[in-house]
Amino acid sequence: MPSLKSYLSLLAALVLVGQSLVARAELPDFTDLVEKASPAVVNISTRQNLPERAMTGQPSVPDLEGVPPMFREFLERNQPQVPRAPGGGRQREAQSLGSGFIISSDGYVLTNNHVVADADEIIVRLSDRSELEAKLIGADPRTDVALLKVEGKDLPIVKLGESDDLKVGAWVLAIGSPFGFDHSVTAGIVSAKGRSLPNESYVPFIQTDVAINPGNSGGPLFNLEGEVIGINSQIFTRSGGFMGLSFAIPITVAMDVANQLKDGGKVSRGWLGVVIQEVNKDLAESFGLERPAGALVAQVLQGGPADKGGLRVGDVILSLDGKPIIMSADLPHLVGGLKAGSSARLEVVREGTRKTLDVTIGALPDEGAEISPAEAAGAERSSNRLGVSVVELTAEQKKGLDLKGGVVIKEVLEGPAALIGLRPGDVITHLNNQAIDTAKTFAQVAQELPKNRSVSMRVLRQGRASFITFKLAE
Repeated sequence: MPSLKSYLSLLAALVLVGQSLVARAELPDFTDLVEKASPAVVNISTRQNLPERAMTGQPSVPDLEGVPPMFREFLERNQPQVPRAPGGGRQREAQSLGSGFIISSDGYVLTNNHVVADADEIIVRLSDRSELEAKLIGADPRTDVALLKVEGKDLPIVKLGESDDLKVGAWVLAIGSPFGFDHSVTAGIVSAKGRSLPNESYVPFIQTDVAINPGNSGGPLFNLEGEVIGINSQIFTRSGGFMGLSFAIPITVAMDVANQLKDGGKVSRGWLGVVIQEVNKDLAESFGLERPAGALVAQVLQGGPADKGGLRVGDVILSLDGKPIIMSADLPHLVGGLKAGSSARLEVVREGTRKTLDVTIGALPDEGAEISPAEAAGAERSSNRLGVSVVELTAEQKKGLDLKGGVVIKEVLEGPAALIGLRPGDVITHLNNQAIDTAKTFAQVAQELPKNRSVSMRVLRQGRASFITFKLAE
């Protein structure tokens, strides 16, 4: 007779088998999704005729100097070909491979801007291997979205979903052409939403662990319902290949851009006219905040929407139209999505007090206004216990920097100023939340600075303003 111990062991084994079967049953089956969606996913290649020049040896590869090593656009250009031109000379061509997807039966295609940038010819290859020449309707480098058009009727199309409804942890699937392997399928989960990447101010990226490689760029990201909820755009990499982090442009953002490109050929975005920075722990303490959150206004452009709406340097923006600003990068996403002329309600903290401001949103200029840096000029010097010698700004410097006051650093001595990285030529406009109009005011405020508590200082360097913090020891 089997012992009780044997029965218990058998029961435990059956439980483990049952759990395994249940786990397998819960894993998604992507076969139907891939079968239905694949025909609308396309491969994109481009050709660019580059200027003729003297070449020796093998064709050179693209110069990647200065490209950020971790966050980068897919560098998908192949080594240039060197065909003979009709006249007997040499002509260089550059080709790239990427992906895209058809969003209308009459031939509109979405992809990334960097896949088709500077192309003289764009070829779209369909799932049946047929090739069509595409026309670039418009592109938006700020979101890395491009809209193409091919001639066709009754073309297969993707279903579009709502990226706002996507939840972290949800299964997602990508179809694209990594390294030129058409219609490759990879799957994973949503790792995070609303990610901000360096030099990307207007896209709240969807972060996933879906395997994305060069060639996937511009391809669709699907949810389990077979709806496109993003455009695969960037990866985090130290090696140039997939390392477990990939980023997609939300389809709601991409379609808003595509519709504007289709209707008017360009994209209009909301604009406040401020320079902002992150609120860290020390800045939060300095400005009397309970926790590090919000967007600290380091600079207000004269005559801009923020200036007209009463926003001031040193204000910390906590919310826009009731939507919280946790990280400073949350603000450009929200402002950029507003239409010029619309009204927005900002909740700010000013000198420790919460205020509400109504601001009329402006239109983002094509190019931001540059503010020229000041050069130190002669005036009465003022030394202080910060270890820095300052002089007052001249009337010309104030006009050039659009300032009413402030002092410029003439010399940095040994002391706290040197430790926090101040340099000659830096302009100080605020110290310990107080405006600095003269060298005398600066000396007085510096003399009364508290010890062992975070103190903020607003500094302009080469025209760019930012707040820094420091502590004076006993």
